[in-house]
Parts: sequence; structure tokens; C-alpha cells
Amino acid sequence: MTENTAPQANPNPAIVVAVDGSAVAYQAVAWAALDAARHGCPLRIVTSICAPVGPPPTAVLSASDIAWLESEGERIVGEATRIASETLTGEGVAMSSEVTTEPIISHLIELSRHARMVVLGSRGLGALRRGLLGSVASAVTHHANCPVAVIHTTAAADPVSARQPVLVGVDGTSNSVAALELAFEEASLRKTGLTAVHAWSDVSGPYMPMSGWETVEEQEDATFGEEMAGYAERYPDVAVRRILVKDRPVRFLVDEAEHAQLVVVGSHGRGGFTGMLLGSTSNALLHSVDCPIIVVRGE
Repeated sequence: MTENTAPQANPNPAIVVAVDGSAVAYQAVAWAALDAARHGCPLRIVTSICAPVGPPPTAVLSASDIAWLESEGERIVGEATRIASETLTGEGVAMSSEVTTEPIISHLIELSRHARMVVLGSRGLGALRRGLLGSVASAVTHHANCPVAVIHTTAAADPVSARQPVLVGVDGTSNSVAALELAFEEASLRKTGLTAVHAWSDVSGPYMPMSGWETVEEQEDATFGEEMAGYAERYPDVAVRRILVKDRPVRFLVDEAEHAQLVVVGSHGRGGFTGMLLGSTSNALLHSVDCPIIVVRGE
């Protein structure tokens, strides 16, 4: 009899958070630590000391340069570990840290294959202006294999923000189903409500008739009801506010995000084509909202 030696999926995957010494990266660490505590999962803190690769001639690092990079990497993950520990205050979350010499983007994408979530600051030390989405955050949200949380200056860790609901955008796609599932789970763990928004003018075509809106709205409302079916029974502790709106999804979600502690969206929606890695709605929200946002890819 042959024994099955296929690798088994990790039953409790870690939340991976990337740090680079910037203030927003440390905000991401605090947020990730709290979410790891909610999920009862490990927290893995990662930084890269890979030197930037540019066009030739490329500078050769000396032994002292390498030693400084290694020391700086250890300092950054040490500070991140301290922040996580102080944020948790005895929650008992298993933590580990890693200083890698691999490029951070490819390393995070590899780690995302076995992670519960990857958490990033919206921009790093190389950002030139406020509101600019960093190259690491942009690349990882496009290519990661697990949900990616992007943290801006407001980490929603304060008591006022923690009272706000989780906001999720739904549109009937597989990505939307995965986003809805994660949003309900996060709302339940955070002991807060959920606001679900279904915006439909963006998927009805550019040549809408002047009449007949009522029929379209009824169809969209039925789709919305089908999307939400079953969650009330599975998450009876989550109060749900349903919003069906004839509006562009980005505009409405940005407005609603001002009253949310977390936004959850699918990586692309009904307008996306096969193989599209990040849709216009999720991409625009990453650049627009101030609260943390999680981008979820469907199966």
C-alpha cells in the first residue's frame, strides 16, 4: 500500500506583513497584529535588504555595506516586533521575523501562496508624495495568491474607528463572493456591522434607455438578494445594511469608506476579462480610500 505523501495545506496560515522602516509600514504591523489575534493565527514580519537593481554599471556592495544592510534589516524587524507586541498586550500571537536578501515583491508573492493574508503599507520610504500608491503595494495586490490588505495612514486601530462597520462591494462575480465571505468573517471577528453595496449602473452598458430603470433595478435587487442569501444564518451576530445604488461603484464606495473601518473588494468585477488581475474599481479604491482596504481574489 502506497502512502500518500502529498503536502498538506497549512490549517492555520500566517498573516504576513512587510516592513521597510517607514511610518506607514509600522502602522501596517499594528493592524496585522490585531487581525492575527482575531483569527488566532501566527504573524510573520518580513523585510528585504536586497539592494536595488538598476541599469549597468551596477555598484558592487562592499563587506561593510552588506553588514550595514543586515544590521538595518534586523533593526527594522526588531522595531516591528516591538510594535506588534505592544499592540497585542498579551494576546498570545505566535510571531516570527525574517530578513531576506530576495527582492521584496517576488518574495511576498511566493509567501502569499501559503499565507492567510499579506499586509502592506500603502507606500514605502521611496514614496514622493502623499497618496501615491507604492510600487510594492501595487505589484503585490496585482499578483498575490491570497487576500492583500493595504494600510494607509489611518490603521483603524483606535476605539472610534473600531466602532465603524466593514464595507464590502458586491457584484455577483466569483471575486465578489470571496470578498463577501471575508467581509462577513472580519465583521464577525471585529464585533461590528457590515455595509454591503451593490452598484449597478456600471454594468448595464453605455446606452441605457431613458425608461425601464424600474425593471433593471428589480433585476439587480434580485441579484443582490441572491448574493446575500445564507449569510444571516451563518453570521447572526453581524448586523447588515444593504445598499442598492444606481451609481458608479467607486464614487459611492469612496463616500461610504469615510464611515467604515475596513473596505473589502474583489480583485476584479463584471467588467473584467479573463486573466485580468486588478479591476478598475479595486484599483481606484486603492488610490482613494483612507481606511484599510483588502483586495480579495476569487477561486
